[in-house]
Amino acid sequence: MGVLLDDLLETGLGCAPHVLARLAADLDAHAPTIREVVERLPPAQRHGLCPLPTPLPLVPAIARRFDALALEPRDREMLLALAVCLDDTLEPLLEFDGRSATEIAAAAVGAHLTVHAGHARFVDARLAIWVRATTCAAGTAAVHERLSAVFRDRGDRVSADWHRARASLEGDPEAAPELTDIARQLTEAGYPERALLLAREASEHATGDDRDHARLVAGASAVGAGFAAEAATWLGTLYPHGAESCRLRGLGALLVAQTFLQGTVPAVDPNALRPGAKDLDGWHHWARAAALAAVMCAERRDRRGMRIWLDALRDGAARIGAERDLRDPIVALSWLIAGERDVDEVTASGPVSGGMLRTLRAAMRGDIDQALRLLAADDSAMSGEPDPFVPGYERSPVIHAYRAVVEVLLLVWRGDIGLARDRLIQAALALPIALPFAGLGVVLARRLDLAVLGELGPFSRSLTAALPSGVKIDLLVDRGIQSFLAGSFDDAAATVRLWSDLGSPQTAIAVPGLDELALISDDPPAPATSIEPPEIAFAQRLRVRVATAADGRWRTERDEVREAARMLRSPFARARVETMLGTQHAIRDDHASARVHLQHAERLFEISGATAWARAIRDRLDRLDAREGSIVPVTEALAACRSAWALQLTTRELEVAMQAVRGAANRDIADDLNVSVRTVEVHLGRVFAKLDVRSRVELTVLAHRTDQHL
Repeated sequence: MGVLLDDLLETGLGCAPHVLARLAADLDAHAPTIREVVERLPPAQRHGLCPLPTPLPLVPAIARRFDALALEPRDREMLLALAVCLDDTLEPLLEFDGRSATEIAAAAVGAHLTVHAGHARFVDARLAIWVRATTCAAGTAAVHERLSAVFRDRGDRVSADWHRARASLEGDPEAAPELTDIARQLTEAGYPERALLLAREASEHATGDDRDHARLVAGASAVGAGFAAEAATWLGTLYPHGAESCRLRGLGALLVAQTFLQGTVPAVDPNALRPGAKDLDGWHHWARAAALAAVMCAERRDRRGMRIWLDALRDGAARIGAERDLRDPIVALSWLIAGERDVDEVTASGPVSGGMLRTLRAAMRGDIDQALRLLAADDSAMSGEPDPFVPGYERSPVIHAYRAVVEVLLLVWRGDIGLARDRLIQAALALPIALPFAGLGVVLARRLDLAVLGELGPFSRSLTAALPSGVKIDLLVDRGIQSFLAGSFDDAAATVRLWSDLGSPQTAIAVPGLDELALISDDPPAPATSIEPPEIAFAQRLRVRVATAADGRWRTERDEVREAARMLRSPFARARVETMLGTQHAIRDDHASARVHLQHAERLFEISGATAWARAIRDRLDRLDAREGSIVPVTEALAACRSAWALQLTTRELEVAMQAVRGAANRDIADDLNVSVRTVEVHLGRVFAKLDVRSRVELTVLAHRTDQHL
């Protein structure tokens, strides 16, 4: 799968992993056929924002595959019946055809079927596409008509009504309400793609209010499946002229779909969408829409929008008596996602809202194992009572994608980097991972690829390509990490400085960054509030302490950090602290201590599964061994010095410091930089203070002590 994702990316046909997995299943995993089909798909379908066409197009590879196939009329009808059925249950197919399973297996058509355990499947999945594409409309309608009768006799109302509608060459308004109702039930049961098929069919036959209801269900099922663009299209047809009840019922789903696509929650006034004073059902839907919008604002660090929607939620919840079930857990969840740790303890029973709140709270308390247990327990309870926050969506792919991203995040926080990457890839092959938490799944995929591979792999790059155009994630830190692991410290430092200049953008939920290059400037950005367990924040503080320790306090800081690091349970977090300790020991020419800490770091990275970090540390150890006792050329030492000081000094201070280290007099520096001698003296004073030196001599010694490889 990874090779095919790579090939498609190289030709500008990036495909979401779960879409490609679906194509592989429907196209017998035949790479040339998959490529031809993907070439015909618009970006929205390739990225999973719209459903794949049904049936898939008859591309030349499929036509050539079955060009010489000759079928008896009866066999063609049976194969077509299997191709158009909602499932592959064998019994209805046998009733339709009139032959037994043994007779079918012995006939010529048996070579094209696999019959096992009461199910019938195509030996080559592409045959279903060929049969449908090469049968005339009248012939297909006749098969649907016969299937409708079969399922009606079997008491299968869902399939009977579906085939009845498909058999109608003209509109059948009487079929629409039944299909819409069935589609709604399928959505709530966790089958949104099948529900979308039925709802779309219903909308083609419906008139008046029935059409609005069909469009509502089509949009709602599309949201649950992750088809954000499809959902926005269907639900958008209800505004402004659709039935008011449908507009209110679809408001939350429309806000979700538009947020997924645009990257921000639509800037609408909640009060402009309020229902009538006596419309309690409308108030339920309005309050849930406000709850969804508030949480999505929190995911995107939009506190102002979050407060507006939370106020609307409080108003709506008070009118319907949902303060405990809806208002309290959503207010707590929103503020928690927004980075507030001291939120009120509330009891929430919903498997989604309550489960997410309990899971994140356990993680914030530092008990990652308990958080993972809570997540698994809530997942097993998904078949229980509906969640007041997302009723009808509890078992949808989008909700499962949210849960998968949270599980991966917890594993990352626990330091299980390799396992987290494996779980994310598994989830990406089945779920719309790019949508939850404003693209957090994509950020995690990229960071995990870098930690394990040292570069971005096909899954993370495909997920990045699948992000809706309105969703923005920060890419600079990824580049900095890749450069850092490759030993290109100049590029890493420059990249992190640029990231800082742009305001240090980051996700609302903490993921591993690159604080090895500690940021100290005259006007440092305020630390961003984000969700993270206490151990992650503690490890970050330890790394910053090591990176910024002045010579006068080095021994004290070193000893205190070394002892504190032993308390870290995450092997990945501790390995990064050990790396920083080893680096600083090497800079101070204590190669024996440096080697000990770097060896600890290498082993810990290997345990966590962060093999790229482990390789980077092994490279440092090898260079340390090779260079021990050798003389570092002046130009090499100064280049390393520039890299090491780049994040501690302003651009002008760095230029002044580097010229001073090379021996230039203050007058020469002033002339070269077109500034006054007094300005040079001021800059040097700031440099001395920041680097904890007292003279040019100490500054020069510090510069030549810095080894660029460490």
